[in-house]
Amino acid sequence: MKPNYKPPFVSFVKKQHKPLQLAIEDAVETICGDPDVGEGKTGDLAGIWVYKFKHNRQEYLVAYRPPTDDEMKAEGVDVELLLIDFYQVGSHENFYATLKKYLKS
Repeated sequence: MKPNYKPPFVSFVKKQHKPLQLAIEDAVETICGDPDVGEGKTGDLAGIWVYKFKHNRQEYLVAYRPPTDDEMKAEGVDVELLLIDFYQVGSHENFYATLKKYLKS
């Protein structure tokens, strides 16, 4: 599966130092390898999954939307062509509030 990065995700990654960028890249590879590795959200964030990882004793969250079951089961669709939308990455502080605000716009 291929990643599709949204503007808040790209903006955060650009501002970070190289070791954290590499840790985020590893998290993206993990998610692309197994989209069910995160935790599915409910309510306002239904359909969004969050994967948590630690870097330098700080926990970071990655918000993404994996392909739906219908997209996965479509005949003739190569798994490599499916996209995972990555919406946001950051620490827990204001993470969900910012994510909700972005998804509503």
